[in-house]
Amino acid sequence: MDSVGYVTVKAPNNTSEEVITNVIKKYKKEIKSRLDLIEKESDKSDYRLYENEGKFLYLGKEVPLSELIDIDGLNEEGLKEKLKKFYFSSCKSIVNERVKFYQRQIGIKPKVIEVNDSKTKWGECTSDKIITFNYRLIMAPIEIIDYVVVHEMCHLHHMNHDRSFWRKVGSILPDYKKREEYLAINGRYMTF
Repeated sequence: MDSVGYVTVKAPNNTSEEVITNVIKKYKKEIKSRLDLIEKESDKSDYRLYENEGKFLYLGKEVPLSELIDIDGLNEEGLKEKLKKFYFSSCKSIVNERVKFYQRQIGIKPKVIEVNDSKTKWGECTSDKIITFNYRLIMAPIEIIDYVVVHEMCHLHHMNHDRSFWRKVGSILPDYKKREEYLAINGRYMTF
């Protein structure tokens, strides 16, 4: 059996291995349940039809390709390229809108907002106040996009993941853990 999910334990410095082991044992059933769910979800087919009835994620919903882009006269490679351009421009538009929405609450504005094709990150914030978002975010529901926007914007105040950072995120999105979990479980399906 292939390894589908990994468990990462985050604990304060100097936490003994015994304490960590006891916590893992205490939540063993919940951890196993989550790993089983991830494995079950990973068995879904990734095959996509690049034709009129082929469906692709957009803002958390499966939408026919023909409703996202004009498909006339394009082969599969052309359709993929056009869809990727659509995702990039849509993501740029939506994240710009969401950043503007949250600027007042967070009290700071990024210098530059970019969209890229990262293989490992949903978003990134530099000390130069440049925020970059993965174009695949446009496949997620708006509340998940909001989570990544708020997360990265909070890094404009706190460049690490300390308590102050998470308090700031939680003050704006009290259910941020649920949104973070959505990405952990469903992020692998946000592809085309």
